Amino acid sequence: MEQKNLPNVTIAMILAILSFLCCCFGGAPGLILGGIAFFLVKKDEKTYAENPDLYKNYSTLKTVRILAIIGMVIGALYLLYTFWSINQMGGWEGYMEKVNEMMEQYQ
Repeated sequence: MEQKNLPNVTIAMILAILSFLCCCFGGAPGLILGGIAFFLVKKDEKTYAENPDLYKNYSTLKTVRILAIIGMVIGALYLLYTFWSINQMGGWEGYMEKVNEMMEQYQ
């Protein structure tokens, strides 16, 4: 019987890599993309567990799971850092005041 690839590994890998790359944009994109990739990995793990002889790229799936976890953790840490930074500026009002000062400076 010919082995085939797990159905969601490629899209999960793309999402996991994007989550790793996008985690510095406020943290939320990395967290969301990593979460979707992790969900797809869990779905494929269940598919593989049902019939392991039918699929051949389980090692890639494990790599994608690690990338998704790393993207989610870095995204969550950066999101927490963003909230902490806004809080240190005096809350949302202080943050917007700093943004307005910078906008006036560059006009």
